Amino acid sequence: MKKFRNYVIMGLVSMLSIFLISCSQKGDTGAGGTTDSGQKKIKVGVSIANFDDTFLTYMMDGMKKAAEKEGDIDLEFVDAKEDIAKQMNQVENFVTQGKDVIIVVPVDTSAADPMTNAAVTNGTKIVYVNRNPGNLPDGAFYVGSEEKKAGVMQMEYLAEKMGGKGNIVILMGKLDNEGTIKRTEGVEEIVKKYPDIKILDKQTGLWQRTDGMAKTENWLNKYGNEITAIVSNNDDMALGAVQALKDSGKKGIFVIGVDATPDGLAALEAGDITATVFQDADGQGGGAVEVAKKAAKGETVVKETWVPFKLVTPENINEFKK
Repeated sequence: MKKFRNYVIMGLVSMLSIFLISCSQKGDTGAGGTTDSGQKKIKVGVSIANFDDTFLTYMMDGMKKAAEKEGDIDLEFVDAKEDIAKQMNQVENFVTQGKDVIIVVPVDTSAADPMTNAAVTNGTKIVYVNRNPGNLPDGAFYVGSEEKKAGVMQMEYLAEKMGGKGNIVILMGKLDNEGTIKRTEGVEEIVKKYPDIKILDKQTGLWQRTDGMAKTENWLNKYGNEITAIVSNNDDMALGAVQALKDSGKKGIFVIGVDATPDGLAALEAGDITATVFQDADGQGGGAVEVAKKAAKGETVVKETWVPFKLVTPENINEFKK
């Protein structure tokens, strides 16, 4: 009997040893985990305004590629579904979970202050990307492009194509977005330089292709042949405009977008749109991850990191095709 007890004890000790060895190999099994070298990963929560936004999906891919390249960053993505209250709750949850950094594409830049305060007052760094809330206290950063320049590029190119005269309509994104406001301002700034160019109307297409199509259909019914060009704050709405033009049989109307998405580039190559403005999704997404890592490590980070826009035309499209 004594020998049997000894065998049982030895067996239990062996099992316990195996369990402990297994745990030590797994390292930190909580959120974030560890790198192959055993270092604890930087935990980053990412709240995206809308997973259905074409450009933002490419930007998320840029974040994932950057995180994979770094090797020591754990990303957790959540969809705010264009809901301000939901996004605020997501940021608060990330703070409670102990994320090292929070990356946010804000639903509404004018409502970003409470999210910023929720993070920085608890010692959590926050990085805004693509949509600049403007008020960045210590611990808050921004990565994106100077939105007004996109509108300026669009209208400078169009004004030349139009011969300095004609009528335009503007498809705007969500009215509370910095991109909408600044890009439209850029277009209007250039229009003021051309007394023979008139803005017939500007309406929101909510960044969506279907809404861009619907607004264009309304304009065609209202203005008919008066429209010389359609200026869109993004490619998706521009593509909706293109479909409306095709359905109506209208030809010879210039259409220009922003983002240089694969669909936008395909439409440019096909001659359906006149030009687009390249917004670097990988540059913004990867830049946000880079800033997040530096901030988490306590390194010096500039408040605003600018990723340049580039005009894309039939002449240089090959530079932007992947």
